[in-house]
Amino acid sequence: MKRIKLTKYEKGIERALMRGEYRPATKAEFNKMAREIARYRKDAVLNIRINRMDLDQIKRKAERFDIPYQTLISNVLHRLAIQ
Repeated sequence: MKRIKLTKYEKGIERALMRGEYRPATKAEFNKMAREIARYRKDAVLNIRINRMDLDQIKRKAERFDIPYQTLISNVLHRLAIQ
């Protein structure tokens, strides 16, 4: 079975869960979270050409944040879209 590698942030959540710091969500809270998740579901594909040096810089920044570079790009585009 493949082991999942957790980020530092996810490991913190896991430790908090083990310490009992979380409580079950109410039905209303659960439904609200489900709507928000569905609202931000990534369902479109985008192919772009960018400068290789820019992509290398983006990959380095993503590595510093310990996230995939495509997630970083998606987040930046999302923030731009909602401004």
